[in-house]
This record gives sequence, C-alpha cells and structure tokens, in this order.
Amino acid sequence: MQTFSFQVCPKCERFIMDSGKLCQTCKRSALKNKDFFLDALIVAAKYRENDLSRIVHFYKYNLVRDLHLPLGRVMTKAFLDNDLPLPELIVPVPLHKRRLRWRGFNQSELLADYISENLTPGMEIPVLNDLLVRKKHTTPQMKVRKYSERKKNIRDAFEVNIKCHPELACSARDSGPNKLKKIDSGSETGMTKSNILKNKKIILVDDIATTGATLNECAKVLKSAGAKKVFGIVLARQEISKKVLLN
Repeated sequence: MQTFSFQVCPKCERFIMDSGKLCQTCKRSALKNKDFFLDALIVAAKYRENDLSRIVHFYKYNLVRDLHLPLGRVMTKAFLDNDLPLPELIVPVPLHKRRLRWRGFNQSELLADYISENLTPGMEIPVLNDLLVRKKHTTPQMKVRKYSERKKNIRDAFEVNIKCHPELACSARDSGPNKLKKIDSGSETGMTKSNILKNKKIILVDDIATTGATLNECAKVLKSAGAKKVFGIVLARQEISKKVLLN
C-alpha cells in the first residue's frame, strides 16, 4: 500500500503544503477567527485506492483487530515521509462508550499504539489512551452531509478525562499557570501534572477523516489543556463532493 507523496492544506485543501501544514491564508484566518486548531494533517493513503476502503471496513465493522498492524505501518511511514518534528505524546480519538461496547476495541487506540512502538524504534512515545473522553454520542459524521452541520454535530463532544487526569481540570478551563494544581504525593516526579501536556507536540490519531471536524474539535480541547502543537494523522480522507457538503 503506497503512502501519499504530497499533502494539502488540511483546512482549504487547495494548496500543496509541506507536511500537511496550514497554508498562509488559512493560518492567518485561524489566528484571527480562532476556529482551526490543527497545526497539520497527514493523510497516509487514498481511500479509494489499494483496497483501503475495504480493509478499513473489515477492520472496523468485521472487527478484524490484527489489521491495525499493516494499517499502522502505513501511517508510521507516512509520518516519517513528511517534514514534521517528532511528537512527545500520542493521543487517539476516543470512541463513545456505547460504540466501544459494540466494537470491543477503539481502532484509533490500536493504531496509536503501533505508531508509538515503531515511529522511533527502541524508544516508545507515550500514548495517552485515557486523556480524551467522548462525552456525547453523536450521529456518525459520514451521515451528516453539510459541513456546517458536521461542525455543529461534533461541537463540544470531547473533554479532558479529569477522572484519570484530575490535575488537568484547571488547565482545561484556563491555561494560565496560576490555576494549575500540583501533582499528588503518589507521583515520582514532583513536577506539576500539567506538564503532561504543557508545551508538548502531540500526534492525534484517527482512522478516517472527511472534513476534519472531529480532529479539529479534539485539537481544540488539547490546546485548551496546554498542548503547543497538534498534528493529526489519518489513514485517508473520505472524499465527498464539496457541492454536497455546501448544499
């Protein structure tokens, strides 16, 4: 399965950009309107080529877990083929608990674990599988046709899991240093737990993207909790006519 030899701006998709970074026009717009939080989006392969759509269907709906191995390999190669700094943390897009019960596994978690083990062999990058929670059971994005409705459908669907990371409760509301709690006595480091995310470069992992609204919503939460850069990576973007999205 071949990886992409080029990437496009993840917001407008009009310009070929190094490493899937925002083009300058979209970057200025994002800074002004504060509506786009991904710093780059790596798309590993074309959805309709190499039987990828069929493989992904078997992976997600026929529940063939071991397919994360070849799919994870494709994603790892795609990241290494592009000029992005290595991440310090990896975060998978979470499933809602109802979907997780049905499937039995989070496909993005398995992909994230593979990337962690193989991006820098011999030095695994930490994966925070419990960092984000999908608090709303939303309509699948592929069933929502309009782009504006997709953004609305996924808005505020994610939050920091403060049950597992209570130290991030304050930073998720206010990233100011005066509101961050100290780590509890069980810690070995003595540093504030806010440093789990603070100023970190993060890979956000999902299987398929269309408009990128889900990834962008997750990136918003990660940055509000202190992350410096969030790079999305997906197997493919499922292509839908822009005319369909806008109508």
